[in-house]
Amino acid sequence: MKFKQPQTLQQIASLLDVNFVGDKNFSITGINEIHVVEKGDIVFVDHPKYYDKALNSKATTILINKKVECPEGKALLISDDPFRDFNKITKYFNPFIASKSVIAESATIGEGTIIQPNAFIGENVKIGKNCIIHANVSINNNCVIGDNVIIQSNTVLGSEAFYYKNRPEGFDRLISGGRVILEDNVDLGASCTIDRGVTGDTTIGAGTKIDNQVHVGHDTVIGKKCLIAAQTGIAGCTVIEDEVTIWGQVGVISGLHIKKGTVLMAQTGVTKSLEKGIYFGTPQREYRQTMREVIYLKNATSREKK
Repeated sequence: MKFKQPQTLQQIASLLDVNFVGDKNFSITGINEIHVVEKGDIVFVDHPKYYDKALNSKATTILINKKVECPEGKALLISDDPFRDFNKITKYFNPFIASKSVIAESATIGEGTIIQPNAFIGENVKIGKNCIIHANVSINNNCVIGDNVIIQSNTVLGSEAFYYKNRPEGFDRLISGGRVILEDNVDLGASCTIDRGVTGDTTIGAGTKIDNQVHVGHDTVIGKKCLIAAQTGIAGCTVIEDEVTIWGQVGVISGLHIKKGTVLMAQTGVTKSLEKGIYFGTPQREYRQTMREVIYLKNATSREKK
């Protein structure tokens, strides 16, 4: 998430009421999670296990819960609760805006687009030309939709990320300040849920077609011309390249990378990043080899029964 205007280290420290290490005029241009940080960003870290990863990332300001040696060219914000203060930054620079109408006045809708009854279009949403938004669809704030997109009934775009910190008093949610982007010619089936990014974008590439009851987690990037069948669940921060086919009831854990042209057969459980191939089973295995083993075991047990 980029700020509309660059901030100084001192300005952010004053907002959070924390101490800092570095030049008070050090420039900060946004915040991001560790997997998408860029120069100018703040990243937060609150566990020693991840200190080195954060300090050596592309982020140039680290919101951290302990004073450590500051790498050259970077700055520190010293907080007793970086998770809380990361939320504070999100709320300050990207506050939730409640819509006063079913279609927000700030939304822009392209020529030829059809909005069916009871659809909700939130603040600052952008919808392109010749789209069809069916009844009871919810498109939450800041989503961006290209041309010729079809969204079937009861689908939700821009829901909050499933991202929590376990505290003694209960789970504390990390506030989502990112967006959902649908590129041109995307189709979404009925009752899908597409979470917005925590700080970046959840993106579905041009020409991708998604069946009913599919869930796409926060900050996931799905490429062009993918096919995803019903009841698939894709966890956050996953990258799925172009022309991947995912059949029904597949589950994909977070943070994986699936290469172009891969096919995941129905009910596959994906637990690691995958090179191009055809996979089946839980955990995923090469499809043809798995089928050979299944047939071998079937024949072997049949002979034993005789």
